[in-house]
Amino acid sequence: MQYKTEPSEKSTVKITMTFDKTEWEEANQKAYVRTRGRYTVNGFRKGKAPRHVIELTYGKGVFYEDALNDLYNDHFEEVLDKEKENFTVVGQPQLSVDDISGDGAVLVALVPVKPEVKLGAYKGIKVKKAEYTVKDEQVEAELSRLQERNSRLVDVEGRAAEDGDTATIDFSGSVNGEKFVGGTAENYALVLGSGSFIPGFEEQVVGMNIGESKDINVTFPEDYQAEELKGKDAVFAVTLHKLQHKELPELNDEFIKDAAGAESVEAYKKETRERLEKQAKERGDSETENNLVKAVTDNAEVEIPDAMIEGEMDNMVHAAEYRLGMQYGGMKLADYLRYMGTDVAAFREGYREQATQNVKSRLVVEAIIKAEGLKAEESEIDAKVEELAKAAGKELEEYKKDVTASQREYIGEEVVINKLIDLLKAENTLEVEAPAADAEAKAE
Repeated sequence: MQYKTEPSEKSTVKITMTFDKTEWEEANQKAYVRTRGRYTVNGFRKGKAPRHVIELTYGKGVFYEDALNDLYNDHFEEVLDKEKENFTVVGQPQLSVDDISGDGAVLVALVPVKPEVKLGAYKGIKVKKAEYTVKDEQVEAELSRLQERNSRLVDVEGRAAEDGDTATIDFSGSVNGEKFVGGTAENYALVLGSGSFIPGFEEQVVGMNIGESKDINVTFPEDYQAEELKGKDAVFAVTLHKLQHKELPELNDEFIKDAAGAESVEAYKKETRERLEKQAKERGDSETENNLVKAVTDNAEVEIPDAMIEGEMDNMVHAAEYRLGMQYGGMKLADYLRYMGTDVAAFREGYREQATQNVKSRLVVEAIIKAEGLKAEESEIDAKVEELAKAAGKELEEYKKDVTASQREYIGEEVVINKLIDLLKAENTLEVEAPAADAEAKAE
C-alpha cells in the first residue's frame, strides 16, 4: 500500500491510500471467504458457490465494499501512527473511493485535524480586572436570611388576608363552566404575593376572611404552558380555611449562638463579611482570568474543523442533561425540552457559538503553553498532592496510595494552567473597571 497526505481546507488532511492489483485481489478474496455465506446461487449449497460464480450472478463488484472496508481497517490506523508527528486527528474521516477496477483501488480519507494556531498579542495588552466589594447591606441581608430560615408560621385571627400570609385554600377552576385538569385542589398552602399562581389570583385572595368563599376571575397568559388554556378566561371558586403569617426570631446574641454558633451578632457579622469578601475575591479572580483568556483568544487566528465544534456541542448537551437530572430528580432532557416547546436539535444548536469559543480558547491556551515551554515539575505535582491530602484530612503517604497516574497527569495539567494564568497576569495590564452601583458579590 502506498499513501500520501496533503493539507485540505478548514483544518483537514486528505489521505490517499493506493492499493495495487495484488493487494486488491487479496482483499476481494478475503471478502469472498468471509461473506460467501450471504449469497444464494442455484445449483450450489449456500456458502459453497465459487467466487467467480457469485461474481457472475451478482456482479463483478459484489465484494468491493467489504474489500474496501477491510483495507481501511487494516491500514488507516497504521497511516495515522506514521503521521502522528505531523498532525493529530480530532474526528471521524469522510471516506470516498477515488478509483476502483480489477487492477487496484484508491481510497481517500478526509480527516479533521487539530489546527495550527496563529497567536496574536498575549503580552502587553490591557485587560479588564474584575473586583467586587462587600457592602453593609449584603451583610444585613445575610442576617435577614438567617432569620428567614429560622422563622415559624403563626396562625392569624381577627383580620383579613394580607400579602406575605400563607393562605390555606380550596379552589376549583373552570373555563366556560367546565373544570380543567390541574385546576382543583384542597387545603392548598399559598403564599400570597409569591407570584406562584397566574396573575390576578393571589391579589383577589388578599382581603378574604377565614371561612369566606368567593369566585375569582382571571385570564390565563398567552404564553401559558397548557395550550388549551392560553388566553382563556377562567373562574376559580375559592374557600379560605386558614391564615398564617411568618414570625421572625428576634435578632440577638442568644439567637445567633443557637442558629449560627457565633458568640454574638457582631461576631457573626464579622464572620459573614469575611466569608462574603472571600467569595467576592474568588468571583473577581475567576472573571479576571476569563477576561485574560478571552482577550488572548480574540487576538489569535485559528481555523477550527467542524468536527471539534460538533464534539464540544455534544459534550455541552450531555453536561446539561446531567445537571437537569441532578437538579430535578432524574428528569429526562427530552421531557424538559418537550415542556419548553423545543427539541434536541434546536437546543443543541443553541450551544454552537459558545462551543466555538470554548474550542478556540483551549487551542490558544495550548499554543501559548507550548510557545512558553510551560510544564509541571514532579516536585510541583508532589506539592499539590500534599496540599490535597491536607485538605482531605489524610496522611500524605496514605493519600498518595490512591492517586493514580492519570490523576497525577490531571494535577500536572492544573499546575501548568496556573502557571499560564500567572504569566498572563504578570505580562499584561489589568485595569479595574468601576462596578455598576447595584453590582453585588453574591454569596454562593
